[in-house]
Amino acid sequence: MNPKPKNWRGWMIGVLLAAIVAAWLGIRLFQADPLGYAFATSNGRIEAVDIEIATQYAGRVDDIRVDEGDFVHAGQVVAVMDTRTLKARLAQARARIQQVRSSQASAVSEVALRQAEYANARARVAQREAERDVAATRLRRARALLGERASSVEEFEDQQARFKQAEATLTAAWAQVKASRAAIRAARASVEQTKAEIAAAIAATRELQSELDDSVLRAPRSGRIQYRVAEPGEVLANGASVLSMVDLSDVYMTFFLPTAQAGRVALGAPARIVLDAAPQYVIPATISYVADVAQFTPKTVETADERQKLTFRLKARIAPELLRRHLRQVKTGLPGMVTVRLDAQASWPADLHIRLPHG
Repeated sequence: MNPKPKNWRGWMIGVLLAAIVAAWLGIRLFQADPLGYAFATSNGRIEAVDIEIATQYAGRVDDIRVDEGDFVHAGQVVAVMDTRTLKARLAQARARIQQVRSSQASAVSEVALRQAEYANARARVAQREAERDVAATRLRRARALLGERASSVEEFEDQQARFKQAEATLTAAWAQVKASRAAIRAARASVEQTKAEIAAAIAATRELQSELDDSVLRAPRSGRIQYRVAEPGEVLANGASVLSMVDLSDVYMTFFLPTAQAGRVALGAPARIVLDAAPQYVIPATISYVADVAQFTPKTVETADERQKLTFRLKARIAPELLRRHLRQVKTGLPGMVTVRLDAQASWPADLHIRLPHG
């Protein structure tokens, strides 16, 4: 058998297979990166930060003032809890303040009264000291006269008794002074106690007022109500959700890129978003997140190359100032395509130039 024809056929088959593989790879590469090496494209959905509007304290829901899908502004009242018990407790606390303040006024008056009694007691001490000094002088004179036999024993004993009585009266006067001092200290302590009671009553009032304020639930940010978790009349525990809303000032598209492309994406890289529902608009965005761990491609994401199973999750965030100008047009859950510029020197294609709705 002649080997040349066999080698020739094998060589031709090899060339043909190489051409087929090259063509297939070209098609796949074109499908994987239709915009070239400078851009990466994937699909995703618009998402936003979820916010739970919850009760601070346990209680009954009195009224819910918004419905699902309503747009709300920051600070807008969205629900109100039943506050009848709190209002009654607040009225009691305020009455307690007035009561204690009245007691404080009485305690202050008591201090003034005790101080006047102390002054009188000191005056009586001075008077009793003078009487004792007079009695002491007379006693010395009677003792001298008795020694000179110019006075009787009875006169001496009478002066001696008067002196002892004056001393006893003076001791009693000093005791009254001490009692007045103690009464002043007690009255002042009562004043301090009423001050503490007033402070405690005011603190209780402020706490109840804070609970009343927290019973009025307000939207922490501008956004859209997503779910009514509770209904009027329901009794909720503290921290229970009443409404769920999305923060439309923090909106982004989550998408996935294969390893080769994700590795070239830098934080802050520019991106463009085109929504399926509004293909006439091209929305600018910025890469705000690149996962540091690869994961398998989710079933809901159709990658350009299905053979690349490991992908990285990224987020393309829309600028808050742009969102504020179009808040009422922002909707979450919308699918679309996102394109990331991998090469900072590359120019955006004409079909990805920014186009935004008016207003």
